[in-house]
Amino acid sequence: MKSRHHAIRELLLASEDGLTVNQLAEHFGAGPKTIQKTLKTVCGVYIDRWTGPNRGQYTAVYMCVETPKNAPRP
Repeated sequence: MKSRHHAIRELLLASEDGLTVNQLAEHFGAGPKTIQKTLKTVCGVYIDRWTGPNRGQYTAVYMCVETPKNAPRP
């Protein structure tokens, strides 16, 4: 079984337009806070842009880059 880190990374790499925390949470059946905490530790993940505002709130859209096999991991 894949770790959630690996699964999030693969999903973001496959997404051409990126995904929000809520989209990731819905996909994995997890809470948004859990996804936010996990994103902070996934290698190669970054905020590509912000969408909104929706009710005064902006939403981060996350992407992931390929990292070299020998890159140090956090």
